[in-house]
Amino acid sequence: MRLVLVPTPIGNLEDITLRALRVLGEAEVVACEDTRRTGLLLRHYGIPTPTLRLDQHTVGRARELLAPYGYVAYATDAGTPGISDPGAELVRLALEWGWRVEALPGPTALIPALVASGLPTHRFT
Repeated sequence: MRLVLVPTPIGNLEDITLRALRVLGEAEVVACEDTRRTGLLLRHYGIPTPTLRLDQHTVGRARELLAPYGYVAYATDAGTPGISDPGAELVRLALEWGWRVEALPGPTALIPALVASGLPTHRFT
Protein backbone atom coordinates (compact mmCIF):
# COMPACT_ATOMS: atom_id res chain seq x y z
CA MET A 1 0.00 0.00 0.00
CA ARG A 2 1.26 3.46 -0.93
CA LEU A 3 -0.18 6.42 0.99
CA VAL A 4 0.74 9.91 -0.19
CA LEU A 5 -0.14 12.94 1.95
CA VAL A 6 -1.14 15.75 -0.40
CA PRO A 7 -1.22 19.35 0.88
CA THR A 8 -4.16 21.33 -0.49
CA PRO A 9 -4.72 25.09 -0.87
CA ILE A 10 -5.53 27.14 2.22
CA GLY A 11 -7.88 29.50 0.40
CA ASN A 12 -6.79 30.09 -3.17
CA LEU A 13 -7.22 27.00 -5.37
CA GLU A 14 -4.14 28.05 -7.36
CA ASP A 15 -1.88 27.52 -4.33
CA ILE A 16 -1.18 23.88 -5.17
CA THR A 17 1.90 22.25 -6.64
CA LEU A 18 2.09 20.50 -9.98
CA ARG A 19 3.31 17.40 -8.17
CA ALA A 20 0.25 17.42 -5.90
CA LEU A 21 -2.02 17.65 -8.94
CA ARG A 22 -0.17 14.75 -10.58
CA VAL A 23 -0.52 12.56 -7.48
CA LEU A 24 -4.22 13.39 -7.14
CA GLY A 25 -4.68 12.30 -10.75
CA GLU A 26 -2.56 9.14 -10.52
CA ALA A 27 -3.90 7.75 -7.24
CA GLU A 28 -6.62 5.10 -7.33
CA VAL A 29 -8.63 7.05 -4.76
CA VAL A 30 -8.38 10.31 -2.84
CA ALA A 31 -9.22 9.76 0.81
CA CYS A 32 -10.25 13.05 2.38
CA GLU A 33 -11.91 14.78 5.34
CA ASP A 34 -14.74 16.23 3.29
CA THR A 35 -15.55 14.81 -0.14
CA ARG A 36 -17.45 17.99 -1.09
CA ARG A 37 -14.49 20.28 -0.46
CA THR A 38 -11.92 17.96 -2.05
CA GLY A 39 -14.35 17.30 -4.91
CA LEU A 40 -14.41 21.04 -5.63
CA LEU A 41 -10.61 21.06 -5.94
CA LEU A 42 -10.58 17.96 -8.15
CA ARG A 43 -13.32 19.32 -10.43
CA HIS A 44 -11.52 22.68 -10.68
CA TYR A 45 -8.51 20.87 -12.16
CA GLY A 46 -10.47 18.27 -14.14
CA ILE A 47 -9.20 15.35 -12.05
CA PRO A 48 -11.63 12.40 -12.19
CA THR A 49 -10.14 10.36 -9.31
CA PRO A 50 -12.89 9.10 -6.97
CA THR A 51 -12.99 10.31 -3.37
CA LEU A 52 -13.61 8.46 -0.13
CA ARG A 53 -14.49 10.10 3.19
CA LEU A 54 -11.82 9.49 5.84
CA ASP A 55 -12.32 11.85 8.77
CA GLN A 56 -12.15 11.71 12.57
CA HIS A 57 -15.23 9.44 12.59
CA THR A 58 -13.92 6.92 10.06
CA VAL A 59 -10.11 6.95 10.44
CA GLY A 60 -10.32 3.97 12.78
CA ARG A 61 -11.70 1.97 9.83
CA ALA A 62 -8.98 3.16 7.43
CA ARG A 63 -7.50 -0.28 6.84
CA GLU A 64 -10.90 -1.70 5.87
CA LEU A 65 -11.92 1.32 3.78
CA LEU A 66 -8.62 1.56 1.89
CA ALA A 67 -7.97 -2.19 1.48
CA PRO A 68 -9.18 -2.30 -2.16
CA TYR A 69 -6.60 0.30 -3.22
CA GLY A 70 -2.84 0.07 -3.70
CA TYR A 71 -2.22 3.79 -4.24
CA VAL A 72 -4.05 6.28 -2.02
CA ALA A 73 -3.72 10.06 -1.88
CA TYR A 74 -4.86 11.66 1.40
CA ALA A 75 -5.99 15.28 1.42
CA THR A 76 -7.45 17.35 4.22
CA ASP A 77 -9.73 20.36 3.94
CA ALA A 78 -6.82 22.81 3.71
CA GLY A 79 -3.08 22.69 4.19
CA THR A 80 -0.79 19.80 5.00
CA PRO A 81 -2.35 16.55 6.25
CA GLY A 82 -1.32 15.67 9.79
CA ILE A 83 -1.59 19.18 11.23
CA SER A 84 -4.79 19.53 13.31
CA ASP A 85 -6.68 16.85 11.36
CA PRO A 86 -7.10 13.05 11.16
CA GLY A 87 -4.01 12.78 8.96
CA ALA A 88 -1.70 12.28 11.95
CA GLU A 89 -3.72 9.27 13.14
CA LEU A 90 -3.87 7.87 9.61
CA VAL A 91 -0.07 8.11 9.28
CA ARG A 92 0.45 6.45 12.66
CA LEU A 93 -1.84 3.57 11.67
CA ALA A 94 -0.39 3.24 8.17
CA LEU A 95 3.17 2.99 9.50
CA GLU A 96 2.03 0.43 12.07
CA TRP A 97 0.51 -1.64 9.24
CA GLY A 98 3.71 -1.43 7.17
CA TRP A 99 2.34 0.88 4.48
CA ARG A 100 4.71 3.10 2.49
CA VAL A 101 3.97 6.70 3.51
CA GLU A 102 5.11 9.77 1.58
CA ALA A 103 4.47 13.44 2.36
CA LEU A 104 4.52 16.04 -0.40
CA PRO A 105 5.69 19.59 0.24
CA GLY A 106 3.16 22.31 -0.31
CA PRO A 107 0.81 24.86 1.24
CA THR A 108 1.26 25.58 4.91
CA ALA A 109 0.20 28.58 6.98
CA LEU A 110 3.24 28.37 9.27
CA ILE A 111 6.01 29.64 6.98
CA PRO A 112 4.07 32.59 5.45
CA ALA A 113 3.07 33.65 8.98
CA LEU A 114 6.68 33.44 10.16
CA VAL A 115 8.20 35.42 7.30
CA ALA A 116 5.44 38.07 7.43
CA SER A 117 5.88 38.50 11.21
CA GLY A 118 9.21 40.28 10.97
CA LEU A 119 10.73 37.87 13.50
CA PRO A 120 14.27 36.69 12.79
CA THR A 121 13.98 33.54 10.71
CA HIS A 122 17.63 32.50 10.97
CA ARG A 123 17.07 31.49 14.61
CA PHE A 124 13.66 29.89 14.20
CA THR A 125 13.62 26.40 15.73
